Amino acid sequence: MNFYIMTLFPDMVTGGLSTSITGRAMEKGVISVEAVNIRDYAGNKHNSVDDYPYGGGAGMVMQAPPVWDCYEDLCARLGKRPRVLYMTPQGQVFNQSIARELAEEEDLVFLCGHYEGIDERVLEAVCTDYLSIGDYVLTGGELPAMVMIDCISRLVPGVLNNQVSADIESFHDNLLEYPQYTRPEEFRGIKVPEVLLSGHHKNIEEWRRKESIKRTLKRRPDLLENANLSKKERIFLEELLAISESL
Repeated sequence: MNFYIMTLFPDMVTGGLSTSITGRAMEKGVISVEAVNIRDYAGNKHNSVDDYPYGGGAGMVMQAPPVWDCYEDLCARLGKRPRVLYMTPQGQVFNQSIARELAEEEDLVFLCGHYEGIDERVLEAVCTDYLSIGDYVLTGGELPAMVMIDCISRLVPGVLNNQVSADIESFHDNLLEYPQYTRPEEFRGIKVPEVLLSGHHKNIEEWRRKESIKRTLKRRPDLLENANLSKKERIFLEELLAISESL
């Protein structure tokens, strides 16, 4: 899978993504990440890509021509017009479901704005998706792009050494992940749950599912409405709800 990041700060994104799991995936050739510097298309000796907003107001706005030229050059190299994701707090909030959908693409382009944003005319011309990582404002789109690329990459076959990890992490079946433990067996007087030491895989799986349901109810009850639960698990959830209501 190929990620292209249209940005004013290429070193920021390539430096962050070239480490850990995404870095190893790039070395193996499972994914590729290319930062395309919008300033290279500025067309002036100062590499300026912003100007004052029409109508007045604070801050500067990224100009349309450099973004358009950058995009057109990338499309010419790829021989097609790939999906373009604009990083903006005005966009749909990114989640695991969106990540799964995007992981099916061969090429994804991330457009990172700065200052007060990008001229609306070029956004309307090139963007297919408007995405956000939360209801708050950041300095630019680079951090959201890195977050999304990290998340999407984990769903690409070959990125994780154990693909099961991607299948059963938080938000699988709309549940949060169960608690995890490792050595030592006892820490500050707290022991690892006995069932995890039993070697009984069916009991372990049942314990983990119950813990996921309990954790989701406690931390993200909003997810449970669309959780994929068996009849037995729904009965367990109803019992938990009855207990919490009685307290």
